[in-house]
Amino acid sequence: MNVATFLLRRLLIMIPTLWVIATLTFFLVHAAPGGPFQAERDIPAAAKAQLMKTYGLDRPLHEQYVSFLTHAARLDFGPSYKFPQRQVREIIAEAFPVSLELGGWALLIAILIGVPIGVIAAVRQNSSLDYAAMATALAGVSVPNFVLGPVLVLGLALTLFVLPPALWEGPQSRILPVLTLSTAYVAYIARLTRGGMLEVLGQDYIRTARAKGLPESRVVGKHALRLGILPVVSYLGPATARVIMGSVVVESIFSVPGLGRYLVNAAFNRDYTLVLGLVLFYASFLLLLNLAIDVAYTRLDPRVELA
Repeated sequence: MNVATFLLRRLLIMIPTLWVIATLTFFLVHAAPGGPFQAERDIPAAAKAQLMKTYGLDRPLHEQYVSFLTHAARLDFGPSYKFPQRQVREIIAEAFPVSLELGGWALLIAILIGVPIGVIAAVRQNSSLDYAAMATALAGVSVPNFVLGPVLVLGLALTLFVLPPALWEGPQSRILPVLTLSTAYVAYIARLTRGGMLEVLGQDYIRTARAKGLPESRVVGKHALRLGILPVVSYLGPATARVIMGSVVVESIFSVPGLGRYLVNAAFNRDYTLVLGLVLFYASFLLLLNLAIDVAYTRLDPRVELA
């Protein structure tokens, strides 16, 4: 199967997948107790009824569902209930670049640090260097973001005063949230790289390359790493979506105005349009990202065919 056919097939499969996600999300948010205007205790009944009519919430649920699907197909989710002057598309367009930058820097650091650690640990298997690297990786996985973040703020911002404690203003303000978010991913990538490299280093073609007298750096860097890094490539798809869209804890600790904070606040406020828009955007981003990872995987390993 050529790449064009594969991409077309996967894009067509995305349509019913997104429809199922949209349907489940729509009925779940409407089944949740409360409503978007329940917190407005002092609002008169007439004004509340007018609001319900304005947003179409007074219509039968099936009519609201059809209207939602019709507008969602045009990428129009309407205004946010919490921020009526702003369209959901505007909120996503404003917050997504922030989450993308935070997640992008975190993943880049995780790859630049995690891959070398995993390679060194695999090449020096069962040595003190291997044990130290894996122990450090295990510690990175074990410490949750909501613990590491405040510790970094306390040590580097409130004690040593070398970095700002919060907000998203200037290059220095990126350091603490990026470090907090990347630590766990450094550990995961290091362990995956080590496992993949150990499997590849024991194969016949690696022994043949060494028998021909190739330098160890070339054997490891050119021949072994190409296949040894495949577990990391597979992990990057869901990891990228998770780090970009699911960094709500880090965004809350450091007051980063990303998508995670909007999603949590929208769920608490029963902001139906914002929740639906963010969930569908997240699902679309994840599906497209996995598609790109699948194509990249086949390019790294010719034995894998598109299907």
